[in-house]
Amino acid sequence: MKKFLKRIVVAALAPVIKKQNDVKLLVGQHLAKQQKQMYDSIDRIEDAEFKVFSQWGDDGIINYIVDIVDIKNKVFIEFGVEDYKESNTRFLLMNKNWSGLVMDGSKQYIKQIKKDPIYWKYDLIAKQAFITTENINALLEDEELTGTVGLLSIDIDGNDYWVWNAIEVVEPEIVVIEYNSVFGIERAITVPYRADFVRSEAHFSNLYAGASLLALYELAETKGYCFLGCNSAGNNAYFVKKGKKEKLNELLPSEGYVESKFREARNKDGTLNFARGNDRLEIIKGMEVYNTRKGEIEKI
Repeated sequence: MKKFLKRIVVAALAPVIKKQNDVKLLVGQHLAKQQKQMYDSIDRIEDAEFKVFSQWGDDGIINYIVDIVDIKNKVFIEFGVEDYKESNTRFLLMNKNWSGLVMDGSKQYIKQIKKDPIYWKYDLIAKQAFITTENINALLEDEELTGTVGLLSIDIDGNDYWVWNAIEVVEPEIVVIEYNSVFGIERAITVPYRADFVRSEAHFSNLYAGASLLALYELAETKGYCFLGCNSAGNNAYFVKKGKKEKLNELLPSEGYVESKFREARNKDGTLNFARGNDRLEIIKGMEVYNTRKGEIEKI
C-alpha cells in the first residue's frame, strides 16, 4: 500500500517539478544574458556568480569562464553529483548543450538520473562508481573519454586531491575542485589517502575531508594550471590551463582564498552543532593530515 501511495505522489509531483526546472532554466538563461553585458567589469570570478542548479553561485562562474576560454571539446566530467538535481554542470548541459559524464557511488542516485527527462533530452552519461585513484583512469577510458575535455568538476568529500593527482587520461581546460577552508591557507595538507574513505565515517564532525587550497594550488601548478579564485561560499576553487586564461585574472592562493561560513559541523549523535570559524578546526584537532610539500604525515 505504501509503495502504491508513493507512486501516486511521485506521479502527481512530476509535472510540478518539471515546471519548476523549466522556470529555473529560463531564469538562468536571463541571468546569463545579463551577465554577458557585464563581462568587462568582472574583476574576480565570484562577481560572476548566480545560482540555477548549483549548490552555491557556481553556475554563474562556470558560465562566465566557458564564455571567456576558447574551448574546442565541449565535454564535461563531474563526480560526486548525487541525484544531479544540484550540481555544477547541469546548467552547462541544459543551457549550452554540452555533453558530459557524471558519476556517483550510489546506485539509487544513478537510477534517478536515468529517469530524469534530461537523460534523453541531452547527451549525458550517468555512471555508478566509488571513485578511487586506482580506478579513475579506467572509468574514464571505459566511456571513451581521453585527451582534452572542457571541464572537470571534483567533489567527492575526501580524496579530491589524490584523485585529481591520479588523473592522466584526460586533460581538462577548466578544473573546479572542492577545497576544505577549515584547513586554512597556511598549510599544504590533505587527508591521507584511503581508497575506502568516507567523510562521515572518518570523523563524526564531517569536517575532516578534502584538501587545503594551498595543496590544490601547488598540485595545479605541477599539472600546468593557473588559479582563478574561489566561489564566495568558500568551498570551490577554479583553475584553468596556462595559456588559456585569456582575460581572466590569475591569483595567488592568499589572494583568492575564501573562508567558508556555512556551519555543517556535527555532534557525535549526528546533530548539527553550528560551529563556526576556528572552532571548527578545534573539533578535528589531532587528526592526521598529509603534508603535500614535505611528503609526510602531520597532525592538525
